[in-house]
Amino acid sequence: MRISLLTNEYPPNVYGGAGVHVEYLARELARLEGGAHQVDVFSFGDQREEKGNLRVEGISPDVKLPAQDPRHARLLDALVKDLAMAGAVRSPDIVHCHTWYSHLGGILARELTGAKLVLTTHSLEPHRPWKAEQLGTAYQATTWIERTAYQNADGVVAVSESMKEDVQSIYGVQPDRVRVIHNGIDTDEYQLRVNEETLRRLGVDPSIPIVLFVGRITRQKGILHLVRAIRYFGPGVQVVLCAGAPDTEEIGKEMADLVEEAKRESEVPIVWIGGMTPKSDIIALYSHASVFVCPSVYEPFGIINLEAMACETPVVASAVGGIPEIVMQGETGLLVPFEPRPDGSAEPVDPESFSRALAEAVNELMSDSGRRKSMGDAARQRVLEKFSWKRIAELTAEFYRELLAR
Repeated sequence: MRISLLTNEYPPNVYGGAGVHVEYLARELARLEGGAHQVDVFSFGDQREEKGNLRVEGISPDVKLPAQDPRHARLLDALVKDLAMAGAVRSPDIVHCHTWYSHLGGILARELTGAKLVLTTHSLEPHRPWKAEQLGTAYQATTWIERTAYQNADGVVAVSESMKEDVQSIYGVQPDRVRVIHNGIDTDEYQLRVNEETLRRLGVDPSIPIVLFVGRITRQKGILHLVRAIRYFGPGVQVVLCAGAPDTEEIGKEMADLVEEAKRESEVPIVWIGGMTPKSDIIALYSHASVFVCPSVYEPFGIINLEAMACETPVVASAVGGIPEIVMQGETGLLVPFEPRPDGSAEPVDPESFSRALAEAVNELMSDSGRRKSMGDAARQRVLEKFSWKRIAELTAEFYRELLAR
């Protein structure tokens, strides 16, 4: 098969789970059956790479469109790149798109080449109303693009059972066109790697137990609720926030203000690591963390939890989306109940109670080192058994073949 993967993220420009997914899926698809398949990755950026049957081509046309609202620029830039992607694909059998950013390119490539169009549901726009802050009225356009793509897709990969239900209920995708294939992780790369020197370089004291967050500064990831929870943490811990890439200037400022407030109201040390952090540094943080916290208000899957678990770290996470399919309550971590507001905002009905519940779960694990150790061991074992990228690539290729045979 000739497989074209269309994405807005690919190394070195990765800031979220979708980019991680495409990186490893591409690698493992290219390795299948002794390299029998040609895998072409088309990504926003200037990447140029070719290793045997895996080719990466960055798409970065020198075109800038006028915009009625500065917040529309991201949408318009994506559409220009999508047009270039549609022209760049090379007689594919499969065009596989990741996130709305590449969907228009996939739709056009399908019509131009006759390839089968596959989408992976990393998230769904109707579940992310906070994007209106970032995109303005362009949020309506991104939702329209996504809806159109799902209406035209030959196949859909849902990263969790929760996402399968959502894509059917929101966009009316027929069950026979949807296949649940979980995200995965490279367990050779993500494993316990103790490196106190890395922690010191990052400003973290290795002698103090760490409560860790890794992720973007966005309402989806719930980081503001975690920062509000710090005042309720017990003594003897430090909080490390490996958090950057704010969706908007406003949420970036809100985050900074809340961190300063938490520092004034709590004696718990807070280390905030912003910007792009190298993967090796993040693995060191996971490896030294006593507890990893994922306070997301919306999470179709949550690769970040797999990363922490692979490094033998127990997880405290909100019980939303696909997270309960990863984190086993009482075995590999603790799940915190989450009740969203009925207005569709995905914010908790009672933000204060949610923050307190996060803190209570963290305090419960921090009070029992033996329990943390057994949970960390179980977390690593679960990842090894259920979430290898090789198996995920095999299932994906099997789905491709079924679609081509229809």
